[in-house]
Amino acid sequence: MEAGKALEIPDLLVAHLPRELVLSVADALEDGAGMAYPAVQKVDVRHRSSALGQMRHFFMNERFAEALAVADASPSDLRGNEVVVGTKGIFRLSRFNISKGPWYNARRSLSRRALAEANRAIEQIVRPSLPLWPPEPITAATAFFVGVFSGNLRVSPEKPLDVVLAVPDHSMRTWLFQESVSTFVSRYTIEPSSGIEASSPNASSSGQEDKAHPVLKKKQTKKEQGE
Repeated sequence: MEAGKALEIPDLLVAHLPRELVLSVADALEDGAGMAYPAVQKVDVRHRSSALGQMRHFFMNERFAEALAVADASPSDLRGNEVVVGTKGIFRLSRFNISKGPWYNARRSLSRRALAEANRAIEQIVRPSLPLWPPEPITAATAFFVGVFSGNLRVSPEKPLDVVLAVPDHSMRTWLFQESVSTFVSRYTIEPSSGIEASSPNASSSGQEDKAHPVLKKKQTKKEQGE
């Protein structure tokens, strides 16, 4: 990292998550949602919305796990309502769905909150520690792929309105970073502010895997991104 340049969360994501993984996960989630909608057409309309939510979970989990496996991101086994978790670089990756609007329900899952605990160190990027305390090295973090749906069976019930790549704080009470995948992938075509080459994630200039973990530099507090 070049002297004088502060690390940003998008830089870490670009450095550790290959572009192909991000795109394939977004495609997989849309594909899973597309499979769920026709599967509930014979369900009584009075509880079709609930049935659709469950079928989205199962089909999108299956496609998500497949995309992680293709990217060598070690997906966990499919087990009913349990979340699927993969690992790439320093990031653990999982997913959930949300209706358009404030993400108040995102933290209801105990499993997601447990995953988010890993983000205590990465919080320092937007919440610098006091000068007397040295920054912690970032050796692990969690990011979520979020399928954003309309919440209305009459508006795009067969696919998400958007797929967002998001990094929560350790308690999932706020979001340190969130960006539509369609916007985020453009970051791979430009040099990130950290100086990490976006075209070769996880690799050094010699072509060998870079196992060094970044240490945060002091910087001014940025406005936190609210829910």
